[in-house]
Amino acid sequence: MDFSWTEEQLNFKKAVIEFAQKELNTGLIDRDRLGELARESWKKCARMGILGLAIPEEYGGSGTDIMTTMLVMEGLGYGCRDNGLIFAMNAQMWSVQHPIFTFGTEDQKQKYLPGLCSGELIGAHGMSEPDSGSDAYSLRTRAERTDEGYILNGTKMFVTNAPVADVAVIFATVNPAKKMGGVTAFLVEKGTPGFKVSRNIEKMGLRTSPMGELIFENCVVPVESRLGPEGAGSAIFNSSMEWERSCILGSHIGAMERQLEECIRYARERTQFGQRIGKFQSVANRVADMKVRLETARLLLYKVAWLKQMGKPAVMEAALAKLYLSESFVQSSLDAIRTYGGYGYMTELEVERDLRDAVGGTLYSGTSDIQRMIIARWLGL
Repeated sequence: MDFSWTEEQLNFKKAVIEFAQKELNTGLIDRDRLGELARESWKKCARMGILGLAIPEEYGGSGTDIMTTMLVMEGLGYGCRDNGLIFAMNAQMWSVQHPIFTFGTEDQKQKYLPGLCSGELIGAHGMSEPDSGSDAYSLRTRAERTDEGYILNGTKMFVTNAPVADVAVIFATVNPAKKMGGVTAFLVEKGTPGFKVSRNIEKMGLRTSPMGELIFENCVVPVESRLGPEGAGSAIFNSSMEWERSCILGSHIGAMERQLEECIRYARERTQFGQRIGKFQSVANRVADMKVRLETARLLLYKVAWLKQMGKPAVMEAALAKLYLSESFVQSSLDAIRTYGGYGYMTELEVERDLRDAVGGTLYSGTSDIQRMIIARWLGL
């Protein structure tokens, strides 16, 4: 595995960092307090080519390879402090755009992908339900086949982008007796009769990423809106989750690197008891641990990206990366607060927000416990 980068790749990352620092951080404290998605920032990222990184040019993207995509998302996480915005974009890129590109018909690709890549459309992904979280396939949302197409009934919970979405990838079962074999995916547009969206759900972190419920009450969707064949929902979901677990935390590498640099700078400047706090072993050890986590997480992420680029399976490796990166971001965020002391607990220094945002990473795209189950299964346990 060769993780060296070309000058072109590094320049792309640098350009994204500079763009993010200049364009994406203004007013973030207020947006976080109000729970507002920065729609204009979303469009700026689209114009920068970020939303279309992994989508071919014929569908409005740039056709960037997965290694370069990962490097760019790392740069975005370094330059942009709005973890919610990045999370919302990642959710669309890997759990909406990717399944449409991989499993959609040509008409579906032409209809949705250009708008999603350009930022004109926003996508959501509905799998979790009020009684179906980690047990993803115990769905109660039903899809009944009729002469008109399918009638959907059910509720999807914890849906990222739900309050602002123009189109949603929805999973429902056409035959509960078949369990996973009955799960089928559909593309449902905003404004479809019988399709309703709840208010934005307030949450601990990632507040600038809107979240809500999707409610279906005798919602009729045509056969042309089915994504893949009947019963292919589990394959579509597993594919998108593998990509999401591989890629959605790439920005955390950049955020952790930014945290580390800021903590080093603060430890060099802040004095207590007549010396810089970085001279105290407890502080120095904490910063050293942040560096170890960063480099270990980076190698795990790059290995997954390399495997995907080589066309190799990466189910266990994606679970390893998802588990370690998410847990590391939480711990490094705690260490950053401890390094800053009381100042780190204050909103205005923008240190505490990373911790609130990081906790979500241990839950979405499969909790840490689910990742451990996947890893154990691949180890033969």
